[in-house]
Parts: sequence; C-alpha cells; structure tokens
Amino acid sequence: MRTFVIVSLAAALFWGPTMNAQEQTGERQITFGQKNHMLDNNDNYSPDMRFLAYDTRETVGPGLDNCQTIEMVEIGTGEVTVLYAPETLTGEQAAPGLGAVSFSPTAMEVVFIHGPLIGEVEERGYYGMTNRKGAVVPADGSGEKRWLDFRDVATDRDTIPGAHRGGTHRHEYALDGRRVGFTYDDYLMQAYGRTIGYLEPHPAAPQGASHYFALLVPIVPEGTAAPGELERAAGDSWVGHKGQMRAFIGKVREEDGSYQESLFAVDVPADVDITTADAGSAQRFPTPPQGVRVRRLTHDWAGGIVRGTADGRRIAYYAKAEDGSTQVFIIPSDGSDQHEEPSKRPVQATRLPAGAGPSLRWHPSGEWILCQSEDGIAVTYVGEGERFGRSYYVTPHSDGQERNQAVWSPDGESLAYNKATPTYDADGNRIRTYAGKDFSQIFVTAFDREALSRPIQ
Repeated sequence: MRTFVIVSLAAALFWGPTMNAQEQTGERQITFGQKNHMLDNNDNYSPDMRFLAYDTRETVGPGLDNCQTIEMVEIGTGEVTVLYAPETLTGEQAAPGLGAVSFSPTAMEVVFIHGPLIGEVEERGYYGMTNRKGAVVPADGSGEKRWLDFRDVATDRDTIPGAHRGGTHRHEYALDGRRVGFTYDDYLMQAYGRTIGYLEPHPAAPQGASHYFALLVPIVPEGTAAPGELERAAGDSWVGHKGQMRAFIGKVREEDGSYQESLFAVDVPADVDITTADAGSAQRFPTPPQGVRVRRLTHDWAGGIVRGTADGRRIAYYAKAEDGSTQVFIIPSDGSDQHEEPSKRPVQATRLPAGAGPSLRWHPSGEWILCQSEDGIAVTYVGEGERFGRSYYVTPHSDGQERNQAVWSPDGESLAYNKATPTYDADGNRIRTYAGKDFSQIFVTAFDREALSRPIQ
C-alpha cells in the first residue's frame, strides 16, 4: 500500500481566518477533510507527539462496521496520512469494520479493531462484536498489517491455546508497550456477557499472531450469578506503567439478589505465566491464568471508563455525589470504600454544576484529571493541598457545540478532542455525513497549569 498524504482544499481556503478566530478561544482546528475524524478517547497521540491517529467511522454508514480507513494527522501542518485502507463492503452487512485506534507508547505504530477481510466473509460472516481481532500497522503509510491475536471458533475440539473465540476491542497498550488490555465478546458461548483480558508477546502465541491471549476476569452466564459473582466486566484501563493492574466496572450479584455495577481491579503480577490460562472449548468458557486476583473496591454504583495513574497509585471513576449528580471520584488502587483507614477510601474530586461527563483522563503527572461538562472540557486539580478539587474549562463551553473524546499529550502540555464542525468542499458547499450530520473534526488546545484564575465554582 502506498502512502496517501492529503491536505484538503477547504483547509487551505479557510485556514487563516478560522485559525485567528480559534486562537481567541484557545482551541485550534487541525483537520478539515470531508469525513469523520474520531479519536474515541483512546491513546491517540504518537510517542513523539507530532501526530494524532483516528478512525473515520460514521462517514459513509453507521458504526465501526462501515469505517473505511485508519489515518493520522500531523498536528503542526494538518497533513493527513492514510495508514490503512482495506477493500470494504458497506451497508447493513459490512466488512471488515475498523476503528478505536491507539498509538503504541513506545513505537511509531498503531493498534485498532479489525473485522473479517472481504475474502473471509464467506467463512466468518460480516463485522460484529464477536467477529474481530486486533491489527497493528506502522505509522508510515505502508499499510503493512500484522495481527496481535488469533481467532479460533472451531467446535469439534478445544480452542487453540493462546487464541480467542470471538472479538477483542478497545486495545490499550500498557505504558511500557508490552501488555495490551482489551474488552472481549465470545462467539461460541454467547450466554456470557462482555469481559476483559490481556495480550502479551509470547513464543507460544498461535501462528500468525504476535501475542498470546488470556481473559483476566471470570464471569458467569447472564442471569445465573450467585452473590458475589460477576456477569460482566468492561470500562477497563491499565493502572500503573507495566500492566500489572487493570481496573474495570463489574456487574455483580449482591446478597439480596439485586445487581450492582461497581469498581473492581484485577492484579496481574509481572511473573504470571499467561500459558496457564484455559482457552476453553465450545462447551467451556475460557478462564484466566494462575496468579491473577480480582478485588472489589466500591459497593455503590460506579460507571464509565475508569482510569489509573501512571504510577499505579490511584484510580479515577464516575460515581454519584450526595446531590445525585455524576461526578469524578478517586480511590487509592489498594483501597476500598469499606477500608478501615479513611485515607484508603474514595474521595469526590469534581463538583461540576452540570455533573461530570465522559472522556475521563489523567494528566501524565497525576495532578490533574479532565472530563466533559457543559459541552466543554473541564480540568480538575487532584494533587495535594488546598487547590484539590478546583476546576476550570480549557475549552469554550455552554455554546451548544459538544467537545468530546478528549486525550492528553504524553507530555501533558496539550489536549486533543473532537467537535462536530461545518465542513465545506472546494466549491464552498457544506458537506455532511451519510446521516446528515456535520463531520467530526479534531481540535487541540494548550494546557495552562496556572489557569486556576478561571474557576468553575
């Protein structure tokens, strides 16, 4: 595959006046093309912070099913490189299906969801949650794909060790670039809900894959849990640098028979032998490797995609404040809401008047968190001292223009996010998605650590 570098004519025509207006509000538009540029709240910055990777879902048809390309944009110039553009089928039955791209933190390459190739559709079917793998391509436009994981849905024997039987999703590298976390949906035993797992490079990985697969959280079929058992795990993310803890939201059966979604963590020691995991069969659900341990951290409702600090000490998540609003809470990663030491219990971090929305991310320093609120991106100080919990907006807000899918740069000096924005062709005609919506474009803004003079409350 050759490299495609694109600079839209609309960008060239409108760059000057658009940039001047944006500089006054602190946000700068860097994509202008006639397609969606979806960040998906992933690790979209390249390690050198020159590029942002994104997918183009919802441009020609609904969902990841109809996404046709994985791309990146150079932040300084606006130049776009198409990293991967396979042959596609679009419509209600689509393939291969692509999306949810992230950069490796240690190499100039990206990982993303990949469904069945066109030549595999007759055997595998079309794109679906239980019909996808992780693919990696270098960030040079060559399109030289390799597979992270191996999918095996045979029913006449045990699943190949190190393979899975469904679909991996939202692949996330640990900061050292070795382990990859994911959410997982099983094809062979669909009575089981979503759960989570990890991949790591291993010489015993199935042929054609670079990584060995294992689940991390044991679950039971939906509706069958005994008290204390989990029926679902999702909203997961690494805590710490080397992928030795993964926090998640678990759906658990309580003692009274009801269900609760709460915060959990699973410990994955460095010396875990991933090959001790059971890959399962058509009648046996996969089980985690020996040595992993699941812990419950909260007993009230928790939600969203949880996030852990790089040093592994704290976890941020969404919970309900006393006034009923959804806010960000923080808990020590070795703590619990029932811990005998008050310092190990959760603390409310945000008190945003409109509540805290999606896009929760930690600043690399661990002193700040960001989230969505009132259509803008709010940043809250969560370091030590009297400023704890003080928030301010780093973007415009309350203007009816939703900013979402925010992510911090690896050095913490800037943020990127999406905003639906009027987009025009070379003749000045306004162009929209298949659904008649404005295209989602990428914006960036600088992060001013001293801007607490603009508090929200």
